[in-house]
Amino acid sequence: MAFTTIPKSTDYFDTSIWTGNSTSRLIPLDFEPSFVWGKARSVATQHALFDAVRGATGRIKSDTNGAEVPNSGVTAFNSNGFTNGTSDSLNQNGQTFVSWSWKANGSGSANTDGSINSTVSASTTSGFSISQWVGTGSNATIGHGLGSTPKCFIVKKTSGTSAWSVYHESIGNTKFLNLNGTGEPTTSSTVWNNTSPTSSVFSVGTADNGNASGATYIGYFFADVQGYSKMGSYVANGNVNGPFVYTGFKPAFVMIKGDADEAWRIVDSKRLGYNVDNRYLTPNDATAESGSVSDIDLLSNGFKLRSAAGNYNSGSLYNYIYMAFASEPLVSTNGNAATAR
Repeated sequence: MAFTTIPKSTDYFDTSIWTGNSTSRLIPLDFEPSFVWGKARSVATQHALFDAVRGATGRIKSDTNGAEVPNSGVTAFNSNGFTNGTSDSLNQNGQTFVSWSWKANGSGSANTDGSINSTVSASTTSGFSISQWVGTGSNATIGHGLGSTPKCFIVKKTSGTSAWSVYHESIGNTKFLNLNGTGEPTTSSTVWNNTSPTSSVFSVGTADNGNASGATYIGYFFADVQGYSKMGSYVANGNVNGPFVYTGFKPAFVMIKGDADEAWRIVDSKRLGYNVDNRYLTPNDATAESGSVSDIDLLSNGFKLRSAAGNYNSGSLYNYIYMAFASEPLVSTNGNAATAR
């Protein structure tokens, strides 16, 4: 059985939960986050995504096509977590919140790997990077800094209104998904220029949601790391005894999207925290956390679909893409094995 190269997953990714008090405070982590994705659980409030490359207090929302706006949901990225500001977006008094945080490499540095120069913050160990660039309106390549080929990436125009674009290897380079929508994969040669990413660059075409002339963009890039992260797909069976998806680790976070007109779903190991009652949030929607559900179990070595519900396992032969991150490896370098919940 192979060992993971990341024996402690929470050095690179972790989920945090808290209750808002409208007072600035530290949300502790075991690392300095470079990307924080937060959401209210108990009330309908839009998602709040912050990263160190754009700088703290710049909020973008996964459920809208809007531009970046100033916001104090996150006010600083610290060596031991992030500072939660006073904004209701992530700190409304008495409401409950969740955040998912990833480590890259701070505010980033210049990258000249592509035909468009970028600013890149990367953790090659954990297979995560952030890239920021200014579009040219012409087919181009852009550096992502991973040193390995990303299996999934998410792009947003920050200087103006434009839909989110998602690349996933299982869908291919001729199509993209819209993070702020529910639609099927859209075929377009102008988004990824019908070109797959490499270990150093990804490709963009002329579309407004990736490379409009003079517009500013941010991208989040994810590669597979054995025992820590996995980007893959599964085929639904439309049955309460749904498919089991092997990841090679105990998932802390799973995001799922079907190739039908269905919503995105995020589940994690801290809300509510046990099988078979794993609550979900919806990246393309501002709605509050779900009630009691039994759609998915998070296990020691992957996840198991437990219903024929839409957005997880509806319709025989529907394809679903996912991205997953570990709470514990199946077996780490210290020999410890993960256990199911």
